Amino acid sequence: MPAPTGWARTRAAAAVREARTAVRSAAPHVVAAELALFLVALAAGFLQLLWSPPAPARVAAVAASACWAALLLPARRRSPVAALAATAPVLASGNVGAMAVLPIVSYATARRVHPARRLWTVVPATAAAGLLLALAVDRNAPYGLEAALAGNAISVAVLLVFPALAGALRGQRRPRVRLLRERNAYLERAQGLAADKARMKERARIAAEMHDMLGHRLSLISMHAGALELTVARSAPELSAQAELLRTSASTAMSELRGILGVLRDATDEAPEAERSGTRADIADLVAESRKAGVDVELVWPGPDLTGADPRTRHAVHRVVREGLTNVHKHAPAARTRVEVTMERDRVRVRVTNGPVPGTRPRSPGTRQGLVGLEERVALLQGALTAGPTPEGGFQIAADLPAHPSVPADPPVPREEPEPREVPPPLDAEVLTLPRVLGAGCLGALAAVPVVTGLAVLIVLSLLE
Repeated sequence: MPAPTGWARTRAAAAVREARTAVRSAAPHVVAAELALFLVALAAGFLQLLWSPPAPARVAAVAASACWAALLLPARRRSPVAALAATAPVLASGNVGAMAVLPIVSYATARRVHPARRLWTVVPATAAAGLLLALAVDRNAPYGLEAALAGNAISVAVLLVFPALAGALRGQRRPRVRLLRERNAYLERAQGLAADKARMKERARIAAEMHDMLGHRLSLISMHAGALELTVARSAPELSAQAELLRTSASTAMSELRGILGVLRDATDEAPEAERSGTRADIADLVAESRKAGVDVELVWPGPDLTGADPRTRHAVHRVVREGLTNVHKHAPAARTRVEVTMERDRVRVRVTNGPVPGTRPRSPGTRQGLVGLEERVALLQGALTAGPTPEGGFQIAADLPAHPSVPADPPVPREEPEPREVPPPLDAEVLTLPRVLGAGCLGALAAVPVVTGLAVLIVLSLLE
């Protein structure tokens, strides 16, 4: 009928086009290897003619089995299940050279077919079909049906089952190795992120110290330089340019410090730098330094000293007072300032308040970098910080801190930390190691030794017939 013929031709043309596309898309060495394997399999199938009787029917049967077996090799890549099922006629052909192709097809199919239950449904079905066809062909064998059954069962086990088992084991190993490599890559990325986080934390610590220490000192230098410039302008005019350069250099250094902090800043909590940090003597020293710079500042400390408070609280008090005085130096050096520290009911309250600025003096713009750091530092201690203008026109920074915060302190960092060990690079799946060599050898022996032994036995039996 024309319809089936046209459908068959269409299917054949589509298969040819798919084959051409697959050959063109494959690597040249793959195509060369497949062509060489096909020719070797075809030649091995025709070797049966050397010891077979030259009957036309026998020659046709050997040629058909040889060509059929050779065609199974390229088919195993595109249709592995169909190629494995098509090995049943080769098992019944009795062509030993053609049957040498069966382990290759069985091994390749087992590597590609997933899940495993699908594979072990096809393998027994193919083995049973091949065994039945072989028994049908050898039903009139002179050595008896039992001997034929035993020989064909051995052939099925050697040529199909053992290679399929080896291929299944190898096929299971590939996705597991791929999964392990992906997990290893994920862990390496996680380790890199952890290292970046530690690096950023260290940069943040440096930024905090630069702001708290250098910012305060540069403000004092700028204030002293301004006072020196005014004095020199009256007493030694020839040195006025040098005094102005000193003042402008301090201002430039402060601006550059703000730029660096904009890159490095990331708030972090730090342990106290000294045992006297935040005590009455320490705060008095900060106030005295501001007085030397020309700021009218007074210290009010009516309650007890903070020597019994938590070191982190004392350090926070030191930072609040320092930040408040630094802002006064920058924005209101002529205003009257009051620093007040009190301790009531296990709470420490710190206030740095300056009055309105007399006259109209331009103020340098602030970045609120220090206030942001103070807010985070105080919040980590479960305290509260407020900063803003006062009704009188001044500015106030106030902090309410617990004398003994319940937040656990960070564990002390050892002074001499061991150098981190370098993580070895991921092991490539193709690198041979001793366990891999042993595993590959055992796997190869599991498939190769029975196959080679079975083929040798079959060749000997064929020669003895």
